[in-house]
Amino acid sequence: MVRNKRLYIEDLTVSFDGFKALNKLTLYVEPGELLCIIGPNGAGKTTMMDVITGKTRPQSGTAWFGEGVNLLEMREAEIVAAGIGRKFQKPTVFEQLTVFENLELALAGTRSFWKTLRARISPAERKRIDEVLEIIGLTDQRFSLGRILAHGQKQWLEIGMLLMQNPELLLVDEPVAGMTPHEIERTAQLLTSLAGEHSVVVVEHDMAFVRSIAKRVTVLHEGSVIAEGDMDKVQKDPKVKEVYLGE
Repeated sequence: MVRNKRLYIEDLTVSFDGFKALNKLTLYVEPGELLCIIGPNGAGKTTMMDVITGKTRPQSGTAWFGEGVNLLEMREAEIVAAGIGRKFQKPTVFEQLTVFENLELALAGTRSFWKTLRARISPAERKRIDEVLEIIGLTDQRFSLGRILAHGQKQWLEIGMLLMQNPELLLVDEPVAGMTPHEIERTAQLLTSLAGEHSVVVVEHDMAFVRSIAKRVTVLHEGSVIAEGDMDKVQKDPKVKEVYLGE
């Protein structure tokens, strides 16, 4: 195992009815790194995140969070508690609750829904919610219902809900799909600001967005890594041009 990484994935293989969604995939994420993962549909991006979060079990290989947490021996809830948060493409906020209440629920962890809303939060918890509101740019919307938020604001709120759990690793799936240019720019700023304190893995198809945030890009194809490096290096790679960029 390579040392001092936040995430270690080595030789992961996942097969569905004979189709290899992951084929001896090996991937590492540095502490505090913002890594972008790209690739054509069916490349294995979602399956990889499913394995990391405990939703799918591989036939072979290893997946470690740090050097002491074996992800393949843990249930989904245990993986979240260990410090891994996942944001899906479609935002899943509580639309009948305010932005503040959404963050309050996320802070609660395993407490029940109604018990959480009736409970008083501590000054430290309120301070943390205020900090996250500032990070995600929704301080002025703290009392707005989730259902009236713009698409981009809902995406930022869901990222904020993950931040309430203080994850060390954030997995973010196609965060700018359906966003306006202004929302895309703001999302780039948000994710860039999170790197350092958190490791952030972004799966995205928008190449301009990837270029704006990524120092390192990993390209998947047929369940394996076919190229890795900065955006310029990746875009010049003959294999990437053939299978993904259509050149």
